[in-house]
This record gives sequence, structure tokens and C-alpha cells, in this order.
Amino acid sequence: MTLGLLIGNKNYSSWSLRPWLVLRQFGIEFEETRVALDTAAAAGVVREWSPAGKVPVLRNGAARVWDSLAICEYLAELYPERGLWPRDREARAHARSISAEMHSGFGALRAQMPMNVRASGRRVAMTPELERDVARVGSLWRECLERKPSRGPFLFGEFSIADAMYAPVAFRFATYGAKLDKAESAYADVLRGLAPMRAWAEAAAREPEVIETAELGKP
Repeated sequence: MTLGLLIGNKNYSSWSLRPWLVLRQFGIEFEETRVALDTAAAAGVVREWSPAGKVPVLRNGAARVWDSLAICEYLAELYPERGLWPRDREARAHARSISAEMHSGFGALRAQMPMNVRASGRRVAMTPELERDVARVGSLWRECLERKPSRGPFLFGEFSIADAMYAPVAFRFATYGAKLDKAESAYADVLRGLAPMRAWAEAAAREPEVIETAELGKP
């Protein structure tokens, strides 16, 4: 049975991007359903998929899985042969830790640099909290890239769920002109250069909806 994934606006929904990217990057077939968030019809559509009332939601027959990280974990169980997590146990534990850190933390980054894929040249005030979040992402990336077990360009050599969890940050850093060092900037370029990421950005640019609360840092 074909998997179904409910997502929100590609321009704004960072949580939707994460499992969508995992599915696309690993070549897992699925049917995409998009709902325009912040509209009168959105809540009803989402609740048809999940009582949690939030995107994304994965449908697999009678099973419903919501929350980005839960969906990714479910996919890793469905397709163990594809290596969605690093195969080395220590690396896998590290990957899960940084994924959970992104999942539960970085509140200032989320609030003050909301994902806005089609925007560029935006500037927001660098509060101490935001500065700490940006610095933490950078140090986390550098640590992973320095200790990765293979020569691939991703956090653990080969692409994994951990990279998908940080993919929206690569879009955010481009939108708001975050200051990155050479290694951090190169990794963000790798993420944005992935074919699925380019396709996502192209679709985001075509979306007609505007969510004003996410349109921060206008020139």
C-alpha cells in the first residue's frame, strides 16, 4: 500500500519538510497531500488525518503517525535495509541525540527566524537567545563533520534522518543571512543543493499563500 503524507505550506512548514525529505532522498514512494495552513479549511482537513490537528501526518493503511521525528523513526523501522539512521551504533546514538535536540530545542531560532524558503535578504535582531541557538547549530554541525565515519558530505557521512532534521535550518540561514564559518556554510550548501530540496524550494516559490506572522525581517 502506498504511503500518504500530509504536509503544510512548503514555504513555511519546516516540520513538514523533514519527513518529506527523508522519503524523497531515500526513494520511498508516497502520495503527497498539501494543505494550506492558516486557512479556514485547514483544521478540518488535518483532523481527518490526525486528532493531533497538526502536520505532518503519515498514513500507511490504517496506521496514522504524526510528528516529524516519530514519522522518521517509523520509516526507519519500515525500511531497515535503507539505512535511514547511521549503521554504526555509536554514530546512530549521536544522530538520534542531535535530532532530538533539534526536535525539542532551539526555541529562539524557530520564533525569530521562521522558515520562509522563498524570501531572501531578511534581517532580524540577533538577541542573545538567537545568537546562542545559531552558535549551537554551528558547533554541532562542525563536531559531526569532523568526526563523521565516512567521506560523504553529510553529518554522518551518508545522508540520514539527522540531516533531514537540520534541513530547514539551512533554508533559514540563507533567508536571514546567518554568519557561518567555511565548514558550516559548505554543509548548508550541500543540503540546499539536494535535488529534493531544490524541488521543495521551487514549489515554495510558486505557492500563493502568505502567512504574515512568518514574514519577519522584511527590508
